[in-house]
Amino acid sequence: MNVDHLTEATSRLLDLDDAARIERIRSPRWIGYPRAKEVLAKLEDLLIYPKSHRMPNLLIVGDTNNGKTMLIERFCAQHPADDNPGGDGVIIPVLSIQAPPVPDEGRFYNAILELLFAPYKPNDRVDKKQLQVVKLLRYVGLKILIIDEIHHVLAGNLNRQRAFLNVLKFLGNELQVPIVAVGTRDAFRALQTDPQLANRFEPDLLPRWEINNEFLRLLASFERMLPLREASDLHSEALASRLFSMSEGYIGELSRVLTKAATYAVESAAERIDSKVLDRIDWVSPSDRKRQIDRAT
Repeated sequence: MNVDHLTEATSRLLDLDDAARIERIRSPRWIGYPRAKEVLAKLEDLLIYPKSHRMPNLLIVGDTNNGKTMLIERFCAQHPADDNPGGDGVIIPVLSIQAPPVPDEGRFYNAILELLFAPYKPNDRVDKKQLQVVKLLRYVGLKILIIDEIHHVLAGNLNRQRAFLNVLKFLGNELQVPIVAVGTRDAFRALQTDPQLANRFEPDLLPRWEINNEFLRLLASFERMLPLREASDLHSEALASRLFSMSEGYIGELSRVLTKAATYAVESAAERIDSKVLDRIDWVSPSDRKRQIDRAT
């Protein structure tokens, strides 16, 4: 059997039974496309940036389901916590946290303390939690603080937005570590409400994909990681155009389409993704989903 369409590691998965192969198909996978590698390189630079009174910060902006969270998870996986058995305590170079659904300083500190498995009383005064958070983040040797879903800031009134943004300024100044904010385009608008903070964050856009050579290379990369016995030639003109239309240029949607299609290809013994398989996976595009919801409401 010719397995030139697969990576060596993926080809070994063909020895698994169908259920195990489907499990691997549905597991998260990392595709190191050029734009993602550029952002990861910037994060690596921030990781080793010397402490100063004005640390550089980064704002990663992209549409929903366009790879932001996967990119952050990749970076965190490359810099995991170290139990540091020979030292005084655990070392956590990178801490990633999701912004609370509304801009609330107390809930934000609660979430950090929970991530650090630190005991605290939810009803404690905010200033007490703040002191505990700063002390702990220094103790674990934090080098980068990542805040995902930062656009949640806009869920509060202007005063609460300003108060929460002041927390970011305080932590950046007090800890002297870079802060990486991650969110939709609304995240840029959220940070613009504080001109001083806006100047500290360098925006970095993860744009929607276009149907070009980079997209074709992305499809080829996906194919090499899907354990199917036959080549699908996803980068062929007809399939590439179809997949682009189904995903509408969102890498998260593309991943879901290919996961469903590859699963069906195993279950049906087709062992490849073609137009017939794509016809049968009952896929609804993001725009059509939105229209269905709009009609229902």
